[in-house]
Amino acid sequence: MKILVLFDVHRPISPGETFSVRSLRTEEEKPTEADVLACLRKLGHEVETLAIYDEVKVVFDKVEAFKPDVVFNLCETFLSDRSHEPNIPALLELMKVTYTGAGPDALLLCKDKTIAKKLLAFHRVRTARFVVSQREHPLKRLPKFSFPAFVKPIGEESSDGIAKASLAKTEDEAVERARFLHERFESDALIEEYVEGRELYLGVLGNKRLTVFPPREIFFGEHTTEETGDDDAPRFATAKAKWDDAYRKKWKIRNGPAGTLPGGLERKLADLARKVYRILGIRGLGRIDVRLTQDGEVVVIEANPNPSLAKEDDFAQAAAQVGIGYEVLIQKILENALRWRGDPAG
Repeated sequence: MKILVLFDVHRPISPGETFSVRSLRTEEEKPTEADVLACLRKLGHEVETLAIYDEVKVVFDKVEAFKPDVVFNLCETFLSDRSHEPNIPALLELMKVTYTGAGPDALLLCKDKTIAKKLLAFHRVRTARFVVSQREHPLKRLPKFSFPAFVKPIGEESSDGIAKASLAKTEDEAVERARFLHERFESDALIEEYVEGRELYLGVLGNKRLTVFPPREIFFGEHTTEETGDDDAPRFATAKAKWDDAYRKKWKIRNGPAGTLPGGLERKLADLARKVYRILGIRGLGRIDVRLTQDGEVVVIEANPNPSLAKEDDFAQAAAQVGIGYEVLIQKILENALRWRGDPAG
């Protein structure tokens, strides 16, 4: 097949600029794009790349010249702005081009965490209780709100905007953190109940017929904050806890197959992941993040259409746990895109 790998960069692009696996991995620091590109070529597909920054016309020109069977969509920003992520598949829809991953509707819905949470709550899915501090009208008080609270920007991903200060122990701390996010991210802020517990990631593959991979877990070292008395010990997935290798090493943070789960819970988690995936209209692939409390309650934190596809990241590693190697996984994602274009019921 002819595959166009489409991704974003944070700089202007020279006309006709192309990218190799090596340049993506080292110069652009894009491991997902590098892994996908290398895999597609290994599978024998005819592959070309297109990076976008601030020009839409290049997409039209490239599609017209190359005429790909599938666009492998890895775009997350336009003009370095994540709010434009849904516009890329919307453009491809208007061009009647087959592409991988979620459509603009699911991306738009999941990016606004408050709407997604309200919709899930309507369908009786347990999520963290929340209030919203609007950038134009910041909250000054939080009456009848239980603490600690967790404060994060509404539209960001990859734990952007999440740090140690996101955990607010008092009303003043929550209001101050929300105010910081208004200024730093020019965004509304979500103030939600902090759910103490294990953090699990549920990978889902498919359109209507869904495969849920075994749960992955992020492990925060050998000791908890309560055991050590160290307030700096991480308790949740900040940006540093996810992406800073030195920080992860210091605190012995690692991701891996979920630890021992209560009997029957893995099936319950799979059913929940399918339900959330369908409610939010995700297709192709997605990841559902949950917290498991000591009492066995499962609380949905958020849904992530188009999760990271780097070979060593959780989605691909979860697939590998059930014998789906990286090459097979990437091929299945392509086939899901073709199946959706040919038969949205498939």
